[in-house]
Amino acid sequence: MKIKHLSILVVVLLLADQILKIWVKTNMHLGEAIVVIPNWFQLLFVENNGAAFGMQISSAGGFDWGKLALSLFRLCLVGGLCYYTYDLARKKAPAGVLVGLTLIIAGALGNILDSALYGLIFSASTPAQIAEFGGSYAPFMMGKVVDMFYFPLFQWSNHPEWMSFLFDSKGYFFGPVFNLADSYISVAVVYMLIFQYKFFK
Repeated sequence: MKIKHLSILVVVLLLADQILKIWVKTNMHLGEAIVVIPNWFQLLFVENNGAAFGMQISSAGGFDWGKLALSLFRLCLVGGLCYYTYDLARKKAPAGVLVGLTLIIAGALGNILDSALYGLIFSASTPAQIAEFGGSYAPFMMGKVVDMFYFPLFQWSNHPEWMSFLFDSKGYFFGPVFNLADSYISVAVVYMLIFQYKFFK
């Protein structure tokens, strides 16, 4: 698979991720939900500090060091993955491996863009106010990541403690709210673990 094709795939995936996030941010109040499939699928607008599936990162001393560390880690990861994918493409690695790595790169870049730029180009989203272009609510790399996919499949209030990360505060499974970028990464990792594990041996 040619590097040009992988680059086009990254651009297409990034555009899809960013178009959806920008639409949600400029058309929905924070916390607003649109029911797509009753009792199963909602577009629920939430923001987080950058961790996957809406997980929160603790901050200390008035500055969000956890967010900065995550952003720097993602930048290093993307740089390393880009070089690795480029090298594998030159060596004619299987297309499935290259596409999987490209999905991970696109997912990481999608959430990096939110953190890097959204605080600079949007006003803050609140339950009473829809964000607008031209505002500014956070410095560079300190913006919040937009999440919107919510699948409250069933309620289980007395679930085991070790499964808590799969449930929301109301006891619904699957509780985390996530975005397209998170989906790219998750699908790629599962796909490569199941179908491409022999290559990484």
